[in-house]
Amino acid sequence: MPHPLAPQLPDAADADALVEGVWPASAERVDGALHVGGADVRAIAAEHGTPFLLVDEAVVRDRARRIRLAFEAAFGDARVDVYYAGKALLTADVARWMREEGLVLDVATGGELAVALRAGVEPAAIGFHGNNKSEAEIAAGVEAGVGTFVLDSPIEAERVAAAAERAGRVQRVRLRISVGVHASTHEFLATSHEDQKFGVPLDEAPALVARIRELPGLELVGLHTHIGSQIFDADGFAESARRMLALHASLGADGQLPELNLGGGFGIAYTAADSPEPIEAIAAGLADAVRTAADELGIPVPRIAIEPGRWIVGPAGISVYTVGTVKPVRLGEGTRTYVSVDGGMGDNPRPALYGAQYSARIASRSSDAEPALVRVAGRHCESGDIVVDAEWLPGDVAPGDLLAVAATGAYCHSLASNYNLAPRPPVLAVRDGEVRALVRRESIDDLLARDAGLERPAGRHASATTDDGAA
Repeated sequence: MPHPLAPQLPDAADADALVEGVWPASAERVDGALHVGGADVRAIAAEHGTPFLLVDEAVVRDRARRIRLAFEAAFGDARVDVYYAGKALLTADVARWMREEGLVLDVATGGELAVALRAGVEPAAIGFHGNNKSEAEIAAGVEAGVGTFVLDSPIEAERVAAAAERAGRVQRVRLRISVGVHASTHEFLATSHEDQKFGVPLDEAPALVARIRELPGLELVGLHTHIGSQIFDADGFAESARRMLALHASLGADGQLPELNLGGGFGIAYTAADSPEPIEAIAAGLADAVRTAADELGIPVPRIAIEPGRWIVGPAGISVYTVGTVKPVRLGEGTRTYVSVDGGMGDNPRPALYGAQYSARIASRSSDAEPALVRVAGRHCESGDIVVDAEWLPGDVAPGDLLAVAATGAYCHSLASNYNLAPRPPVLAVRDGEVRALVRRESIDDLLARDAGLERPAGRHASATTDDGAA
């Protein structure tokens, strides 16, 4: 029976097992220790320290290629552009992997744009997203020659048009539409219901499209929508596609509108309880919905774009920590053991943000001890600093053990902070047993270098002007 303190958790089974689909495809135990991509995490920890985020490059590449081929096969003759959503995890190397696997890149800030450009991504292969791009970011994107901007509001249409005219070029744009499809996901991850910040409502789109077509600095090439994240089947995507195709058909009658971006949000398994449909099935369901809607409307299937991020990098990554303390807490319904590690919400805030669930395993050894219900806690000064809410681990988990958390490749490094002035951990890549840094570990010196007060001599506050301290 489920434990009364964690009814959502399956019955205790093998607390050493690496559940297929949750852990990286290359993960295995060798003499009890966890290996990923042919490398022993104990050796990585000895060389690089903990915590660290480890990404299997081969898994990332395989998944990027797999989703591209799945959608190309599903849509057949209709061209498909696969934009990697850089917000999930963006480093120079990750950007290069995406281009080498035939994907283009989606960025949402000037910082992400700068990484992509410095990594050598061609500007034409970049799409620029975001609901409130600054005028400086817009100018930087236009001047760099990014392939498309996704417009999120009437104000932004005017700003991008003005920047394009100043740069003496015509900027390709898509308009983001809020289609009113309520995705089956957490409220904070649903991005296309009516009461939220992204896009313009369906009924307001025609007037804004007319204005965009009046602006000499803009070329409207298509529409865009995104219904949310961590979605497990094609139903929501299909309904969104039908609504978007109807709008696309009505607007296409007034001018050329060759493209339709249907967004991303394809879900992954974080725990054994998660069961997302295979991406091939989602691609086939979405393609069927698009073709059916296009046939009913009497229009050709437009050029399609999608924007996966989490689906590509999430399952390829693990976070590895060192256990510091183990503390059983006896409650009325039973005992919950708190296992505290040397990271937490500073390197993975998702559980604190929206209750994200994860899986964990002892990585430095195997054990046949009786499973115990544990809660993996972080080191930060918040009671909500939880890394894994509920998990079965061997009951002999102890200080000094390495603990690995699965499926952390997406939205961990990119959401990391310096809460409690904790330096952010490194991002490491493994390929064929060889490990290298993608992002180096932050140091205390890095943190101190940003504190302007440390550049001034210690002592009296700079504004003090009298002997008694009055300013």
